[in-house]
Amino acid sequence: MSRNIAFNSPFLLGFDHLEQMLERAAKASHEGYPPYNIEQIGENKLRISLAVAGFAMEDLSVTVEDNQLVVRGRPSEEDRERVYLHRGIGKRQFQRAFVLAEGIEIVGASMDNGLLHVDLERPIQEPEVRTIKIRNPHSKPGGKTIDMDAD
Repeated sequence: MSRNIAFNSPFLLGFDHLEQMLERAAKASHEGYPPYNIEQIGENKLRISLAVAGFAMEDLSVTVEDNQLVVRGRPSEEDRERVYLHRGIGKRQFQRAFVLAEGIEIVGASMDNGLLHVDLERPIQEPEVRTIKIRNPHSKPGGKTIDMDAD
């Protein structure tokens, strides 16, 4: 794996997971089926809509795996046994993955007119400010200082 030069900066400590997520996202972007839309439906709400014409709800699964939203579709056995004279509606097995940012929650999923909608929400988090106490390196763990001039 070649490292991205941006992640070699000494100011980006602990961002290795971000680099891995970017690699996963780049890999997933090469998938073309099924087509999808991502729309903002509120200030902190998103909706991913996948075109899954011909799939029944039982043929689809939506899971979250290691900060990835994974949508899978598998045609039923009944579909595989049909004999088509012309097949213009694509209905093949698929897996579509979306990398999720930290804190994104899946609110729910629904089917409507051949579209699978997955609703996501980013809860508003108040910025956390913590004060770190600076201690004297010559003090004991109990907080008492050591007299360095005593002989």
